[in-house]
Amino acid sequence: MSNAPGLDFLVDRKDWKRTRFVESQPPGDLGPGQVRFRVDRFAFTANNVSYALSGDMLGYWNFFPAEEGWGRIPTMGFGDVIASRHEGVAVGTRCFGFYPMSRYLVIEPREASPRQIVDGVAHREGLAPAYNQYSPVDRDSLYRADQEDELILLRGLFMTSFLAEDFLVDQELGEKVVLITSASSKTSIALAHQVAKRGQAKAVGLTSAGHLDFAKGLGCYDQVILYDEIGSLPADVPTMLVDMAGNERVVRSIHEHYQASLLYSCAIGATHWEATGSLDDLPGPKREFFFAPGQIQKRIQDWGAAGFQKRLGASWSGFADGARSWLTVTRGAGRKAVETVYQATLAGEALPSEGHVLTLWD
Repeated sequence: MSNAPGLDFLVDRKDWKRTRFVESQPPGDLGPGQVRFRVDRFAFTANNVSYALSGDMLGYWNFFPAEEGWGRIPTMGFGDVIASRHEGVAVGTRCFGFYPMSRYLVIEPREASPRQIVDGVAHREGLAPAYNQYSPVDRDSLYRADQEDELILLRGLFMTSFLAEDFLVDQELGEKVVLITSASSKTSIALAHQVAKRGQAKAVGLTSAGHLDFAKGLGCYDQVILYDEIGSLPADVPTMLVDMAGNERVVRSIHEHYQASLLYSCAIGATHWEATGSLDDLPGPKREFFFAPGQIQKRIQDWGAAGFQKRLGASWSGFADGARSWLTVTRGAGRKAVETVYQATLAGEALPSEGHVLTLWD
């Protein structure tokens, strides 16, 4: 058992710029059936900012409860079992999964097998099943020891993009353009990669001047333009919008430009979270929020769990290998590193070519 005190990074749910660290006593004894992870490392990207934005709407704050008014942002990471009172979970088991920005996590598995451990703690009931699963690395088909950082940085957002592209194809809207905002964000890059791989639609990215050259150099977009150049795109071409930015002005200008030619409009992220606003009166299709776990359940029903993992694994392998050409992993440890990366990402100052892997263990 570790004697180090617990440490949690908390965010004010009403003012995301306001944060604090809370220490707790060293871990005590577990209750029957409980398992304690030592959170080894976790990734932090703009995707995690989106979790905060939709924390109340989609229940992300409920994964790891905190005191009233504060939240613990979920992250993708690796943890090691350091104590277990569950017969199906051995000490030393290393798992990929959803972790808080903390030193420890206690779960109460309702299911444990060599392939997956499913947390059944009461406050996670009713949340997306996919996010309650922890994958032991020795039986994880996507795991490679030399890709741990890439896995926690990209796997979660790649799955979102994999499912979003699959959902768009499901709409059977024929040949089209997929217009992707925040083109330099990692989720957008993964989506463009999937669109290009399938080859049925053109991927057009929208970005800011500072990220234009980076996005163009990725090779996954057919075209990348600036936000203020939306008017230069042909307005009569059937187009589907996947919005990662959440910028009211940008979304409104796209809807007004395309009108009836905009076949579908969905939101996934909010990299421009400070520019969000009311979008209830837009011309064209009603804007929807894409919820990846719903598409996961649909495809597991369609393909079976093994079939879903096979398709996901094949797509992931190609993307992860290619990501090394543009992704630089930056590691940080301790309170200052976590706070600095969080505030920079929140402010939109993080470089798109960087991926931050963090730990609260100094």
